[in-house]
Amino acid sequence: MIQIEDMQLAAALLREPSLSAAARSLDVTPPALSMRLRKLETTLGLSLATRTARRLSLTAEGERFAREAAALLGQIEGLRESMQRDDRRLTGTLRIAAPFGYGRQYVAPMLARFARLHPGLRIQFDLRETPWPDRHDADAIIHIGTVRDSSWVARTLGDNERWLCASPEYLRARGTPLVPRDVMAHDCIVIRENDEDVTLWHVRRAAKPKAAASSVKAGARETLRIAPAFVTNDGSVARHWAEQGMGLVLRSEWDAADAIARGSLVRVLKDWAFDSAPVLLLVPTRKGRTARVQALIEFLEASLGRPS
Repeated sequence: MIQIEDMQLAAALLREPSLSAAARSLDVTPPALSMRLRKLETTLGLSLATRTARRLSLTAEGERFAREAAALLGQIEGLRESMQRDDRRLTGTLRIAAPFGYGRQYVAPMLARFARLHPGLRIQFDLRETPWPDRHDADAIIHIGTVRDSSWVARTLGDNERWLCASPEYLRARGTPLVPRDVMAHDCIVIRENDEDVTLWHVRRAAKPKAAASSVKAGARETLRIAPAFVTNDGSVARHWAEQGMGLVLRSEWDAADAIARGSLVRVLKDWAFDSAPVLLLVPTRKGRTARVQALIEFLEASLGRPS
C-alpha cells in the first residue's frame, strides 16, 4: 500500500537535484531514502529510478509517479487548509523560484516582508539561471520575459523596458549611435539565456523623431542582427563589462536604472524601444491553488505593482 511518505519521497526526488539533497529535504539519511525507494519499487513492481555511481535519475514511470504524487500532496494540503479556513494564519511550505539577479535584488527583500506578515509559513526560495521552464516543484515562479507555455497562468507584475546602454568612456571613444543601424559598427555585449536568439534585436521608433530632418515615423520597426564582441550567461557580468567600457549592452530597466543614475552607464537611442521583457508571476491554474499561493499573488501584485 502506498503511504504519504512514499509520495513525499517521490516528490522530493523530482524537486531536488540529487538523492542526498532529497534526503536532506526530508530530514533522513541517503541510505534510508534509498532503502525506502527500493521498497516502493517492489510494492509498485516498477523501476522508478536509474542509479549510477554519480547520480540518480527518475525513469519515465518514476517521473509520472512523482508528478502525480506531488499533485496529490498539494490536494491533501489544500484540504487541510480548507478545513482551517476560519483560521487566517497561513502555514506549510511555499516554494518560489526566480532568476539570480532579479531574485536577489527585488524578490528576496519582498519575501522577507511577506514572511513577517505570515510567520507560520516556511519559505523556500530558489535562485536559478532559468527558473522557467525548469519549474521543478515550485508553487510560483518569477520570470523575466515572455513565455510560450500556457499550462501555467502568467500575471504581469511590471512592464520592464530594455535599454541600450554604454559607459561614458566608451561613447567618447567610439561615438554615440543615433539610429539603430549605427549599432552595427559597435562592440556589443549579449546575454545568452532561455535558448533565445540573443543576436537578433527588434526595435521600433517609440516617439516623434527629435531631428527635424529624420524621415523615420513613430512605430517604424527595424531588426538588427548583432555580431557579439562579448557573450555571457550572466546579466550582472554583462552590465559590469559595459560599465568598464567594453561595449554596448541591452539590459532590463530594473538592472540598468541604478547604473544610469550613478553615471557609470548612459542610455542611448532613447527614442527607440527594444522588445520589452515583462516581469511575470507564473502560477498553476486556479484549480487546486492553495491559500499560500493566493496570498503571495496578492502581495506581489501590491508590492510590484499592477493587479491583473
